[in-house]
Amino acid sequence: MPFGAFLGSDQSNDRINEFSSWLNHAEIQVGHTYLPGNHWEDIEGSVTLLAPWAAWRTAATDRMLILGVPMQQANEGDLDDDSVRYLLAQGAAGAFDGHFLELARRLVALGVPDTVITLGWEMNGTTYSSRCHPDPADWRTYWRRIVTTMRSIPGQRFRFDFDPTRGPDDNPWTECYPGDDVTDVIGMDSYDMEPGSTFQDFVTEPYGLQQQVTFAAAHHKPVSYPEWGLYHYGDDPDYVRQMLAWMATHDTLYQTVTDYCPHGVWECDANPGSSEAYRDFLSAVASPSPSPSPSPSPSPSAPPSPSPSPSPTSSPSPTPSPRPFPSPPAHPVPLPESPSTAPAAVTTPTPAAPAAPATPTPAPATPARFRPVHDRL
Repeated sequence: MPFGAFLGSDQSNDRINEFSSWLNHAEIQVGHTYLPGNHWEDIEGSVTLLAPWAAWRTAATDRMLILGVPMQQANEGDLDDDSVRYLLAQGAAGAFDGHFLELARRLVALGVPDTVITLGWEMNGTTYSSRCHPDPADWRTYWRRIVTTMRSIPGQRFRFDFDPTRGPDDNPWTECYPGDDVTDVIGMDSYDMEPGSTFQDFVTEPYGLQQQVTFAAAHHKPVSYPEWGLYHYGDDPDYVRQMLAWMATHDTLYQTVTDYCPHGVWECDANPGSSEAYRDFLSAVASPSPSPSPSPSPSPSAPPSPSPSPSPTSSPSPTPSPRPFPSPPAHPVPLPESPSTAPAAVTTPTPAAPAAPATPTPAPATPARFRPVHDRL
């Protein structure tokens, strides 16, 4: 089972090597980072941010780079549903294609055309402007446009990871699923958080771990766990052991634990029992090489209409805590707000223009802070 940890968004070989040493020199095959989402320049991917990660990935053939990519600027801008709905309609009509073309070009040019992209992660929650809830149909169409656009770049072998939070959250993640032809992996962010109190609760809850693996098998996809760790129950070594065993016994493409407090197992002193459980399990396990990147199938012109599962009643999620992120470097290229052309391969029809609400103001040029939806207090 290829594994790694989210150790911070700025790549550091020293940090990865220290993490490996702590695990008795286990091979760390998975690097995980996120693009900030204050402005479209962030989402195009700063070469300054991406190049060190690309160098780490290409230093060994069996490594894997996981990249969280927001679907909207002002991704943590606390936009209301009307604003998000309007932006989803714009995205579905192709207004933002050029930004994702640029990101795809940069990743290929940096030598990482096989990057696994967690696009619009935690879309079933309320934290991000990339969320699905205001208009699942336009969200699915927009995802399809982004994937088709990025796959139009020669040499790419991207894999796109559909990565909701565990459970129903704001709406069932099955309502957001964009289709088998534009999805390569069925991910899930899974922390030991309420409403469940035992690992079996997390397995059997609606839209939980069992539903994830059943859904993935039915759609012939591997699963992944881009974010997991501790939260509501403090130091919880039993959860860590059972989560690791679950991932090791299912068709898991990769897993990356979130390693900052309160979630972490390496550098969070509040979790000594969990730290020992994680270390005992993974320092003794040899990691197999990840499976080769499959050749993505072309996207059809019309998106499918998946049948949503009925949504159980769910309590609103609490407010998340921030994920650390360094200040993004300045971007030298002025960007158009709406690119004038889209790739020929994209044929999604333009929906009727919705009434435009007041134009949302992008987040100010301060360091982006990523907040897992499950970090709510």
